[in-house]
Amino acid sequence: MFDLVDSTIFFASYGNVFGLDNIAISSFDILLAYIVAILVAILVALALKIPLLPSKPYRYSFDVSAIYPTPIIAIGILSIFLVLNYTFVYNGLVLAAVIGVLSALFVKYLFYLVFPKPLDEDNGEGIDE
Repeated sequence: MFDLVDSTIFFASYGNVFGLDNIAISSFDILLAYIVAILVAILVALALKIPLLPSKPYRYSFDVSAIYPTPIIAIGILSIFLVLNYTFVYNGLVLAAVIGVLSALFVKYLFYLVFPKPLDEDNGEGIDE
């Protein structure tokens, strides 16, 4: 029993505290890349005339906005690249900016093709159409 606990702690500390031994950049650079991806995604979404907030009532709205899901998609894709240890140049800042632009373009032009709106129960059409 104690050997199992000891070996688990040893292997966790051997790789990294969080088990992310394949990420070669510092945690500050990772945080900065996430912030750049979020800001670029929101700014490009606003430039593409995506509204800042969805239509009211917010709770039942299936509209896209610059706040949600644009930066969420950007940080998700950036996370995949960081875990695969692909940071490109400047410790991932250029990659974060490119992913922010591409996620805003995806939300503007392809989001409803990939994720269609749910059907309205009354007439069988998409909600908000």
